[in-house]
Amino acid sequence: MKRILFLLFIAGLSLQGHAQGELNNKFTPIPAKNPEVKEVIPPKEIAPKVNPPAVVEKPDPLKIDPQELFKDPNLYKRDTSTDGYRRNQYLGGFKTTSFTSTVRFRDAAFVDGDKIKVYLNDKVIEPEISLDGEFKGFKVNLIPGINKIDFEALNEGFAAPNTAQFEVYDDKGTVIEASQWNVGTGYKATIILYKE
Repeated sequence: MKRILFLLFIAGLSLQGHAQGELNNKFTPIPAKNPEVKEVIPPKEIAPKVNPPAVVEKPDPLKIDPQELFKDPNLYKRDTSTDGYRRNQYLGGFKTTSFTSTVRFRDAAFVDGDKIKVYLNDKVIEPEISLDGEFKGFKVNLIPGINKIDFEALNEGFAAPNTAQFEVYDDKGTVIEASQWNVGTGYKATIILYKE
């Protein structure tokens, strides 16, 4: 009987040994006391969309509408152009840094007795000039900003219209503008010099 009990005892132990979880072949790691801290990657920072400030553009003083320029009936005769020259003529606006400017002019066609009156900023500076084949001129002291020069046709000579070739120079003798006008009696040809 001792032998049977002994065999039962051994069989029970062997069954007990197979039931234990430690004898499992799978490896399970033991967690560390101080677990590793995973590096946290911050989210990408997106810069706010910044629009540059709107550039305030200074109005160009030389962008002149001839209709606006010639609308004052006290300064300019109304256009009645049916033949193309009975109107005021805008000859353009030009920038310069010079302190003085020289304006020269002569009859553009054949010499027929054309006469003009010259204004600077609506003030008469030459009351009557007869145009001939040779250049005549005058010097203008420019003020900062707009300097408006008007050439008024006092007559049309023997052959209409009043025609002239003109040249505008800066104080170094460089040509700023050269052109012609063709206007009827009482009408004006206007050029603007903007001193910067």
